[in-house]
Amino acid sequence: MNHPFIYDTILWILSILIDFFFREVKTRGAFRVPRKGPILLVAAPHANQFVDPLILMLQLRREVNRRTSTLVAAKSYRQKIIGAFSRAFGAIPVERAQDLAIRGKGKIFILPNGDQTEVHGKDTEFTNHRPGDTIILPNNSGSTHIASIESDNLIRIKREFREEDAVRVLHSAEGCTYKVAPEINQAVVFDNVRRRLVDGACIAIFPEGGSHDRPEMLPLKAGVAIMALETLSQNPDCGLQIVSCGMNYFHPHRFRSRAVLEFGSPLSIPEEYIQLYKDGNRRQAIQGVLDMIYGSLLSVTVQTPDYETLMVIQACRRLYKPAHVQISLPKVVDLNRKLITGYNHFKNDPRVIRLHDRILLYNRQLYRLGIRDHQVQGLRYSRFLILYKLLYSCCKLFLLALGALPGAILFSPVFIAAKRISVRKAEEALRGSTVKIQGRDILATWKLLVALGMTPILYSFYALLCCYFIYSYKLIPHSSVFVYAIPIISSVLFPMVTYAALRFGEVAVDIYKSIRPLFLALIPSKANAVYILQHEREELVAEVTDVINTLGPELFPDFDAHRLVPEKQERPSRYTRRLSSSVESDVDNLSQLHETDMNADAKDYILSQGDVYLYSPYPRELTSSTPEEEIGNENKAYLIRKALRERMGLRMSQKNDSREFTPDGVFSESDDQLSD
Repeated sequence: MNHPFIYDTILWILSILIDFFFREVKTRGAFRVPRKGPILLVAAPHANQFVDPLILMLQLRREVNRRTSTLVAAKSYRQKIIGAFSRAFGAIPVERAQDLAIRGKGKIFILPNGDQTEVHGKDTEFTNHRPGDTIILPNNSGSTHIASIESDNLIRIKREFREEDAVRVLHSAEGCTYKVAPEINQAVVFDNVRRRLVDGACIAIFPEGGSHDRPEMLPLKAGVAIMALETLSQNPDCGLQIVSCGMNYFHPHRFRSRAVLEFGSPLSIPEEYIQLYKDGNRRQAIQGVLDMIYGSLLSVTVQTPDYETLMVIQACRRLYKPAHVQISLPKVVDLNRKLITGYNHFKNDPRVIRLHDRILLYNRQLYRLGIRDHQVQGLRYSRFLILYKLLYSCCKLFLLALGALPGAILFSPVFIAAKRISVRKAEEALRGSTVKIQGRDILATWKLLVALGMTPILYSFYALLCCYFIYSYKLIPHSSVFVYAIPIISSVLFPMVTYAALRFGEVAVDIYKSIRPLFLALIPSKANAVYILQHEREELVAEVTDVINTLGPELFPDFDAHRLVPEKQERPSRYTRRLSSSVESDVDNLSQLHETDMNADAKDYILSQGDVYLYSPYPRELTSSTPEEEIGNENKAYLIRKALRERMGLRMSQKNDSREFTPDGVFSESDDQLSD
C-alpha cells in the first residue's frame, strides 16, 4: 500500500456510511485470516456491487488489522468518483471484454439447415475483426468466440449458439444486430497481482466475475486460479494462501439491514497442481484449484437452488430455535447453512417432503394475515391485555413518530433521490445482464453513492439557510460572538437531528409491525384464524425438531440435539381457546373440502393431505346437515366444522353420534413468492 494514511482516512469516512446503511455487520472466523504473508482472499456471492469490497476492506482492517486491495473493472476505474476511491485503496483495474464491445456493421444470421458454426452476414465487414474476438447477440442472449474469418460476409465460430433466444433470432430471415468484443490479454493484470502477492499483500477478488442478485453462486471464473498458480509457479517459497469469505446478507438492498462475513480456513495449493501448471497441463491444474476454492466457499456461504427453498430454510430455522433462546447473527448463518446441507441431502425423504410442504403453507398463512412468525406466539393474552398493549403501542408509535419527523423531513430529499436513482440504475443494469434477476445488487451501491454526494451539499445548504434567517431577522445581535458560531453549530446540529430520527424510526417501525397482529387478535372472526395458526406452529415446531434430531446425527457426527433446548409450550389462555359457535364463522376460517377419504368399517374420518383449506372463497355455500347426510359424505360443512373443533382440542356433542375426527394436516392453495 503506497499511501496507508490516505487509505485509512478514506476508509474511516466511508465506514460512517456503512454503519449508517447497515444496522449490523458481524464477522465470523476472522481468527483464521493470517496476519502476515500473501493472501488471495476469495469472496462470494457478490450481492452488492461496490458495497461488498468496501465492507470486506473495512472488516479486515477492524478485525485483522490488514489493508486489502481489490480487483475492479477498468470501466469503473476510469470513472471520476469510483476511480478516485479505487486508486486511493490501491485497486487493480481489470479490463473486461464486454465493457469494450462495439456494435458491428450490418446483420448476421445462420442457415437453419446449414453448418451451425458458420455465421453469415449482410452488409458486414468481418475482416475488420480478429480471430478470438467475441460475438455478442442483442440483450446478451448469447455469445461465442470467432474461430476464423473467411470473408467480409462469413466467419466460423468456436462454439455454436445453443441458447433458445439466440437460435431464434439467428435463424430469422432478417437476421439480427450484434456486438464485437476484442480478445483481451490479461497477462499484465496477472503479473501485477503476482508482484503484489510476492511483496506480502492481501488481495481480494470476487471470482464470479460480477455482481448479481441470485440466491446461489455463479460459476467461478478461471482468473483466480491462474493468479494463484502463476504466483506459486514463479515464486514457490512466497507462502501464498487462499482464504474464502462468505458475504451473507439479510436483505442486502434494504436500508438498515444486516450482514455477516464468514472466513474459511486458509488453503494451500498442492504441489501437484503447481507442477501440472508448469508442465503445460494448465486446464487440469486450474480446474483442480477452482474445485478447491468452490468447496471452501460452500462452507462459508448459504446456497439454495431457488428463493422458495431459501424461505423454507429460514422458516425451519425459526421453528427449530426456541423463542427464549437468543443466538448471535453468525450462528444464525451457520444454522441456515447446516439446514441447507441437510435439506439437499435428505430432500427426497418423505418426512422432509411433507415438512417442506407444511412450512410453505405456514408461510402463506402468515402472508395472508400480514404477520410475522415471531408475532404468532405473542398473542396468548386476554382480550383486555391485548387491548391495553394495542393502545400502548399506538401511543408509543405516535411519540416516536413525532421525534423522528424533523430528521425525516430534513433527510427526505436524499431518501427520495436515492430511491429513484438506484431503481433507474438497477433497471439499466438488468437490461445489460443475463445473470441478474431484478438488479437488486445495484440498489445499495447507488443509494450509498447518492447519499455520499447529496448529504454534504444538503446539510451545507441547511446551515447557510439557518445563518441567513438568523442574520436577516436579527435573532442574535450582530455584535454577539455567537453569530460566528452559528455555521459550526448548524453543521453539527442537523446531522445529529437526522441520526436521532434514524434511531427513533427504527424503534417505531418495529412497533408498527406489532400493531396488526394485536388488532387481528381483537376481531373475533380473525382471532380464530390466529389461533389455528398458533396451533399449526406448535405442530410444526414438534415436527421440525423431531426431523432434525432424527436425521441430524446421520449427517453431522458432532450433532447435539440438546444444543438448542426446545421451549416448553404454554397452555393457551381461555381467550385464545374461545371459538365462534356459528357455522358461518367457523367456515370463514376454512376452505372448501374437496375430497374425503372415509373408511366404512371404521368410526374415524381421516382427511387426506391437501383436502382442507384455511380460507374459503365461497364460505356461505357450505351449510349444516343431519347425521344421515354426514354418513353419506354429503355434508361438507359438518366435516369442516368438526375438523376445526378437533384441531383446537374441543369436543362437539351430537345426539346420536360421537365419532372423533382427526385430520392429517391443513394445506392451502399456492400463492406468489413470499418475502421473509
